[in-house]
Amino acid sequence: MAEQREKQSWEQDVFNEETPDSDIRYKTLSWQFVALLMISEIVSNGMLSLPSALAVIGIVPAVIIIVFLGIFALFTAKVLIDFKLNHPSVHSMGDAGYIIGGPVVREILSLGTVIFAIFATVIVVAFQSYVHLIDPSLWQQGGQLITGQQALATLSNNGLCNVILVLIFAVATFLSSLPRTLGNLSWLGLFSTSLIVLAGIVGMAGAGSSPVEGRVVSVTINSSFFDAFLAVTNPVFSYAGHFMFFILISEMRHPQDAMKAAWWLQGFSTVFYTIFAVVMYIYIGNSVASPAFLSLPPRWAKAAFAIALGNFLIATHTLLGWSIWIFLCLAGTAIAFVLAVALPIFSYLVGITASLFASWYTYGLAGFFWIHDTRHQKALFKRPIGLTLAVFTILAGAFICVAGTYVSIQLIIDAYEEGIVGSPFTC
Repeated sequence: MAEQREKQSWEQDVFNEETPDSDIRYKTLSWQFVALLMISEIVSNGMLSLPSALAVIGIVPAVIIIVFLGIFALFTAKVLIDFKLNHPSVHSMGDAGYIIGGPVVREILSLGTVIFAIFATVIVVAFQSYVHLIDPSLWQQGGQLITGQQALATLSNNGLCNVILVLIFAVATFLSSLPRTLGNLSWLGLFSTSLIVLAGIVGMAGAGSSPVEGRVVSVTINSSFFDAFLAVTNPVFSYAGHFMFFILISEMRHPQDAMKAAWWLQGFSTVFYTIFAVVMYIYIGNSVASPAFLSLPPRWAKAAFAIALGNFLIATHTLLGWSIWIFLCLAGTAIAFVLAVALPIFSYLVGITASLFASWYTYGLAGFFWIHDTRHQKALFKRPIGLTLAVFTILAGAFICVAGTYVSIQLIIDAYEEGIVGSPFTC
């Protein structure tokens, strides 16, 4: 009986005690706003690296990969959403890890979420397993600070030291992290989505109006495994961010509508990624930079970065609660700032953390979630197609993890051998 009561308690909705007169209400989101939040955070600066993938492996294989990964991400999104609906208490990857593997897996996935959040872009920080608080707005740290610095450098004609530019953007990121519920960010999600779409359109217009003379556009390119996989990681991690689904669904008024939001997210991102990558590549060619806006003429680059800059930014109601909240926001941003300016190989470390964690959060873990719930329904071998897809998902996550880590480590070695690693805290 004790085990049954514990299971029933564990399976309660994470916000089951919320009432209309609660100081902070979480379950306020419609699926439309969830879709906007997903798009605004996932379809962000990751798209700016996609044209460079076409320059390495060619337009045809790159487009096939972008579309395939979009469909694959939709499948894994459905698995994660189903898992959340089956286990309403899940509010983070750590919670999900506890269900499938106990306390050890919970701590690994929770810690991995924090590490990846500090290093990567468009990621949710999940501190819940440690302090029972969630910061659903710290989605843009580490690598996002670097992109923000690049935008500010372009807008200022490199008029300030890069360290100062990163600091400026870090302060803005901290301030945008303070809203304590996703409901407070809903309208910002709409604004942010509009900005990144408009920035992409401006970028494509700039490339189309000033095409690079003598550019080379290749249908396919023979590349080594090292170069090809490095290029493929751009679209692979452009879809990263699935573990924010648990937090988003927890704050939905009707969690059963979450799949509608996922359809909009993956449909929009796949189409927009494909169009943006192809247009930028066709007009710029194999010399396209990453981020792609750096390949535009100065006035167009400034316009696109200026518009996108806004997108790059986006317990209890007591003094103690707010103090802890602000401390967590400040700590996450401060750590990201220090790493971004103190580690000359920071961008390479982002690749390693993405390979180690995003490969599982976005792809591989979905297979384990499906197998866990289907096995408990005693239907594992009655659904051979689903089982095959689940195993493939796990293997895909493992391959991306291992190969991506290898490529990132090799890049660090090559960078040191070629003497292109700078010094910390330098402009």
